[in-house]
Amino acid sequence: MAGGALAEGLPAERRVLGVILAGGENRRYGAPKALATVGGERIIDRALRAVREVTGRVVLVANDEPTYAVLGLPMRPDVRPGIGSLGGIYTAVVWAEEEGCVGALLAACDMPFLVPGLLRELVRDPRPDEVVVPASDSRRGLEPLCAYYGIACRRAIERALERGDRAIISFFPDVRVRRIEHAVVTMFGDPEKLFWNVNTPEDREKAETWLREGWASGR
Repeated sequence: MAGGALAEGLPAERRVLGVILAGGENRRYGAPKALATVGGERIIDRALRAVREVTGRVVLVANDEPTYAVLGLPMRPDVRPGIGSLGGIYTAVVWAEEEGCVGALLAACDMPFLVPGLLRELVRDPRPDEVVVPASDSRRGLEPLCAYYGIACRRAIERALERGDRAIISFFPDVRVRRIEHAVVTMFGDPEKLFWNVNTPEDREKAETWLREGWASGR
């Protein structure tokens, strides 16, 4: 469907491009954290499996292309480098637009406990002019690196950059934002675990501890 109009009759999840973001520099981990393992499986493979169950096509946004070539995924670096996670979101929506999709379902490469059920909730009714983001226990109260971004975000992000704002949610006032409420998120598991980021070796060990204790998410 690259460059073409959306195919009629496709279910919602088939109209969305799945995007794994792996653009970080891994400074705190000291090695590519996405390739570290949790429960005997690489963290990025765990995230990839969840996204693949929901979308028809999955791609990778990564600035260190040689490291992630082993995954065999279509891959691009940030279109606008040097602007952190916002650059990954921008690249994702540009790519989705080129693919003829209404938007992109984003997942960070360092989240080992993402589940398909929650991801399906994010793309239940995807619109090109909308962000769908789950509530979380983070300082923002939401999780922008596990979210749906419609292709209209492209211009909204460009406007934010034009005014010098590189914050990850800098463009939210210029688009429709739909929040998946905390009570809904908890139907799929404990938000702390669902959105757990492995940024350090200690974070990885915490994830391993949860698994040893028998924690399991919903579907």
